[in-house]
Order: sequence, then C-alpha cells, then structure tokens
Amino acid sequence: MLSQPPARPGSSLFVSFEGPEGAGKSTQIGRLLRRLESAGRPHTVTREPGGTPLGTRVREVLLDPDLTIDPLPEFLLYSASRAQLVANVIRPALGRGEVVVCDRYADSSLAYQGAGRGLDAELLRGITAAATGGLWPHLTVLLDLDPKLGLERAARRGQPDRLERADLAFHQRLRQGFLELAAAEPGRFMVLDATRNEAELEHAVWAAVQSLLPDVDR
Repeated sequence: MLSQPPARPGSSLFVSFEGPEGAGKSTQIGRLLRRLESAGRPHTVTREPGGTPLGTRVREVLLDPDLTIDPLPEFLLYSASRAQLVANVIRPALGRGEVVVCDRYADSSLAYQGAGRGLDAELLRGITAAATGGLWPHLTVLLDLDPKLGLERAARRGQPDRLERADLAFHQRLRQGFLELAAAEPGRFMVLDATRNEAELEHAVWAAVQSLLPDVDR
C-alpha cells in the first residue's frame, strides 16, 4: 500500500527530508526555514526521533553507541516516538495552517529497519499506519548520496552514533531502500543529488515548496 498525503486545511503543508547519513539534511532544512521566514509563512520544524519530551528520551536510547538493539524493538521505539510527534506536534501545526518541516519521518523506518535490517515491509507499514493515523508528507525531499561519502562526512562531525557505526553494506541497503521508495511514489518524492552545490539544492527545494503553496511569491 502506498502512502496517502493528508488533506491540506488552508495553506498547511507537510515536508519531510530523508537521506543517508551525511547527506546534508540539516543544512537544507535550515535554508528552507530561512526562506519560509522571509516569505512570512508560519512554520514548525521538528525531527525524528525527537520533537517531544518522549521522543528526546527515545532518541538518546536509539543513538546510544553502547547499546545493542534488535531490529523489531528498534522499529517499535521509533514508532512510539513518531506516534507522539504526530499527535502533539505535526497534526496540531497542520491544523493551524502551518508548514511543517520534519527531519526524517516514516520513510526512514521503511529504509533503515526494512531495507537495512530486513524487517517485513507490510509489518512496518501496518504499525506505521496505526502510529500516525495514516499521515504522510505532501513532499519528501530525498538527498541521495553514496554511503561511503556520507559516512566520511558524518565522521567529520565527531563521535559516530549507533546507526553511523553500522557496516557499509547496511548503509548501501538503506540507500537502495530510499531510492525504491522514491521510485514507487514519484508524486511525493523529489530526489536530489546531495553532491550538488548547496545553493542549487536550496533553489530546487524552494521551487518544489512554492509549487505546493500557490500564495507564496515566486
């Protein structure tokens, strides 16, 4: 079953950013937020896992390099954080007519715990539907990058977290998982080469957002 984007009350919009480690999501999210601020558009920015007190605690557990977590409990922890985030942050912001920008969302689970860890895709989609009430982004920006380069970029940030420490084969599988998700839903995904100039990527993202917000000046 493919995802279904939510209805848009007023001028609300749900945008997620996905990609492998080191793809530059934080940089492009920051650039999009500055664009939204300049345009005077109310917006909320959040992340997965995180975004709520529960999500922050769960994030600490999931990224702890000293822990070993089996694939199913790993996914269920992500799902618990996601359910709280949707209920407490994302749906209320959409209801207020805001643009919601989320650093990772459910596609990450389909890639990391599905393609990467080998959990059944239908199981993941079923639990995700229950956790989110079927809420999916209107636009998902996938910053695609060779995993080896991405891990090199991530290593320069400092001590690697639990996911960054996974072997290269795992990261290659999750990249392929992301690309397969994008190919299955070309109407929702925009795939960008993360090695492109940051300003070029910013322009492409903003053009896509503008196309979904007709009252924003071009």
